[in-house]
Amino acid sequence: MIDSEIIKAAEVIESGGIILYPTDTIWGIGCDATREEAVQHIYSLKQRDDSKSMLVLVNGTQMLKQYLSEVPPVALAFLAKAKKPTTIIYPGARNLAENLVAEDGSVGIRITSDPFCKKLIESCGLPLVSTSANISGELSPSVFSEIKNHILTQVDHVVKWRQDETKASLPSAIIKLAEDGKITILRP
Repeated sequence: MIDSEIIKAAEVIESGGIILYPTDTIWGIGCDATREEAVQHIYSLKQRDDSKSMLVLVNGTQMLKQYLSEVPPVALAFLAKAKKPTTIIYPGARNLAENLVAEDGSVGIRITSDPFCKKLIESCGLPLVSTSANISGELSPSVFSEIKNHILTQVDHVVKWRQDETKASLPSAIIKLAEDGKITILRP
């Protein structure tokens, strides 16, 4: 079933649609992170101000390098020691939808460890937006059964994988990396 779900989700992403999918943290709403219209659709669905950035998932350091002007060694060293999924806000975003990049040119990116996400990213060859499956300001659902009907009915595809899991998921740690290499922990 995982392979058929990856094929379907990849088709939706490649056509500019949005999906609801399981990640290495919580359930996410996602799309092609290089396609501005798809990113805008997610902002609208979440009723979220587009000045509040969303994060991007990539499948490894090679893909990470495609979307940043530079990958500082301190970031890779930090990730090697991280004990949980970690999103890093990097300076120097490039090759991504403009409405995904913060005013200061930064973007939050996480190298996913989730097998489904890795295969999906490999299948479509694109970085994915990943934002919590909720309306902005509401609590993030920790399991699929907590996702509200408004979200379920407004995406183009709901991935039928890991929907029956009952163990609560947690969001990623978030750190911000300054251009001088200084690390600030925003969410441990």
